[in-house]
Amino acid sequence: MSRKRSDFENSFFGKLSRFVNGEYTPFKEESGYSVDQTETERRLHDDFFKEAEWTKKQNEADSYVSEYEGWAETKGIKLYNRLYRILAGVVCVAIIAVLLYTVSMLPAFGNPDNPANNEVPERYIEKGLEETGAVNTVAGMILDYRAFDTLGESHVLFIATICVLVLLKINEEDEKEKKLAESDDRRLEPKNDMILRFGARFLVPVIELFGIYIILNGHLSAGGGFSGGAVMGAGLVLYLNAYGFKKTERFFTMRTFSIVSVSALLFYSISKTYSFITGANDIESFISNGTPGNIISSGLILPLNICVGMVVACTIYAFYAIFRKGNL
Repeated sequence: MSRKRSDFENSFFGKLSRFVNGEYTPFKEESGYSVDQTETERRLHDDFFKEAEWTKKQNEADSYVSEYEGWAETKGIKLYNRLYRILAGVVCVAIIAVLLYTVSMLPAFGNPDNPANNEVPERYIEKGLEETGAVNTVAGMILDYRAFDTLGESHVLFIATICVLVLLKINEEDEKEKKLAESDDRRLEPKNDMILRFGARFLVPVIELFGIYIILNGHLSAGGGFSGGAVMGAGLVLYLNAYGFKKTERFFTMRTFSIVSVSALLFYSISKTYSFITGANDIESFISNGTPGNIISSGLILPLNICVGMVVACTIYAFYAIFRKGNL
C-alpha cells in the first residue's frame, strides 16, 4: 500500500481533487473572493459598493444644490433687485414718454374750436333724448354713448373683488386658521344689541327700497346703477352688523355673489355687443327707446342700470365681508 505524499494538497492531483469537490478555484486571485465565499456574500459585497457609489453621487448633488441655494440667497437676490429696478425704470420712462407725446398732440386748452367744447356736448344735449330715450342726459351718456367705458368700470369692480378675495381669503382646509378666524369674528358679532337690531329692522327695508328706486329711475332723474348699488350695498352691510353672518349667509353667500355678478356682466357685455354691431353697420335695432318719461323706456339703459347696480351692491358687501371675516 503506497503512502500519500506530504505535499499532496499542493500537487496537481490534489488541486484537481479539491477543484472537483468545490474547495478550490484556480481564479481565486482574479475574482477577489475566497474559496468558501457564498453567492449571498458576493451579492452583499456588490450591493455595498453600489450603495457607496450612490451615496457619493448623492453627496455631490447635495453640495451642488447647497451651492446654488447659497448663490440664490446672496448674489441672486442682488441681481434680481437690480434687474427689477432697471426694468421698472424703463417701463415708467416708456409710459411717461407715450403720455407726453399724446398730450403734445392735443389741441390747445380752451380753444373754442375744439370738438370737446362744441360738438360733443352739443350732441349729448340736443340729440340725447332723441337717440337714447333717456330724460337723464348723464344716464344716456354713460350707458349709451360711453357704454363701453362703463362696461370696463363694472369689470374693474368685479376683478378688484376677486383680487381682494384671493389675497385675504382664509384657507378652509386649515382647521387651525379657520377656527382662529371664526373666534376673531365672534368678537365682532352683535351681542344682542337691541337698539341696533331694532333700528336695522326698520331701516334696512327702507334703504333697499330706496336703492332700487334710484336704480329704476336712473334714466328719468338723478341716480342710476352706481349710486343705487352703493345704497343697496350699505343696507346689506347694516343688516350684517345687526344680525351677523349666520343670518346673512341664508341669502347671500359666495355662490350668490358669483351668480349675480357674472350674470350681470354677461348680460351687459352681450347687450352692448349687439348695440355696437348694429350701430357700426347702420342696422336698425329692434329695441325701441319707448316714450321718454315712462319707466319702461330708453331702450337698454334701464336693464344696464340694473346690472351695474347689482355689481356695485355685491362689490360693497363683498369688500366688507372679506376684510372682516376673510370670506363671504
